[in-house]
Amino acid sequence: MKTKNLIINLLVSAGILFSVQACTNTSRQNQDQEVITGEGTDQTITQREVAPDKAICVLNPTEGNDVSGTVTFTCKGEDVKIVADVEGLTPGKHGFHIHEFGDCSAPGGTSAGGHFNPENTEHGGPDDEVRHLGDLGNIEAGEDGTAHLEMTDSMISLNGEHSIIGRAIVIHAGEDDLTSQPTGAAGARLACGVIGIDEYLNLKIFVSRIILPQI
Repeated sequence: MKTKNLIINLLVSAGILFSVQACTNTSRQNQDQEVITGEGTDQTITQREVAPDKAICVLNPTEGNDVSGTVTFTCKGEDVKIVADVEGLTPGKHGFHIHEFGDCSAPGGTSAGGHFNPENTEHGGPDDEVRHLGDLGNIEAGEDGTAHLEMTDSMISLNGEHSIIGRAIVIHAGEDDLTSQPTGAAGARLACGVIGIDEYLNLKIFVSRIILPQI
């Protein structure tokens, strides 16, 4: 195991993964390509097998605000673990949502659109059976204005039709009451960031899954 991890890190450090990424694109264009993944075993590489296992969002303040932070998304089986660290907030709860568009260019963050809601359902809380996919509830800041959140969600995904890659995270000025339609009355948008693939980790995953079994 130590040898395998060392090989992965050496490949990353040496920059070989730039060519690996090109190989990834090739395999996606030809999903029927077969490679040797173990002694005497053939397996077809599909896009799903090299799909991202982790994503990251860097939050930047909207105009007139000073809220920033990061949010990471990591696949845990069929669920996604969410870890958020935010600073510059007023003490208390703030609406924490995935929005439809990965566009934070408008001064107030309105270009991110509404909540990510591909099933066209009503707004709710993260534990409700009926909710927007983007309804993650609230993040709560302490007296120092910082907030840390860890949660696991079974509805969002980093792959497929419910993928959140390319969407946006928005932090709101007020608390999401989890019931008011259509957004929980959470108020103005304090920070916005686009959810993207964590390139470093996902290229390491590609090497360990696809490259190392052939060495």
